[in-house]
Amino acid sequence: MEDIDELNLFENFGIEETIEIAGFKGNIDGIPNALKKIDSIKSNCCDGCIIQLMDGKAVAGKKHILHGIIHGILAFKRKENLANDLGIEICVRTSAQRQISKALNVLGLKEGEMDIVAILINCPDYFVDELSNIFKRDDSVFAPNLDVLKELYDISDDELAIFDIEDILIDKVSALIVY
Repeated sequence: MEDIDELNLFENFGIEETIEIAGFKGNIDGIPNALKKIDSIKSNCCDGCIIQLMDGKAVAGKKHILHGIIHGILAFKRKENLANDLGIEICVRTSAQRQISKALNVLGLKEGEMDIVAILINCPDYFVDELSNIFKRDDSVFAPNLDVLKELYDISDDELAIFDIEDILIDKVSALIVY
């Protein structure tokens, strides 16, 4: 497999934002409470910093996430975004859903123990450390769980016999583009 960083995807698409993706395991003791903690981290920074947390069980790997990020940013640049917030747009694109409520149902935070994917856009480097004070850093969350993904995204065994799960989801993300 190619090293994702060597692909220079963001530069090739004219995307200048600084983007970091990190995996965590944590306990969400209430979604409003978790979001308040994230907002307190962002309040120590500058305008334009985005921290989007997503359910790691609904993600098939870093390429799947990167594809959602690219499509989310490009949708904003083309003024074809489905959400008013870039973090939510990335969630919509990564989930391969057209409706925000369905996207959040698939990729949104859930109460209790969960795998968390954090996307940080235009944030200082130390924000990953700040998130590590709330959640336990763990990149194993990027490993796809086929059973969960098959059910969430309605993927058949026939599809999986031909294509890799990450490629199937990347294709679903790409299918959201409206011309």
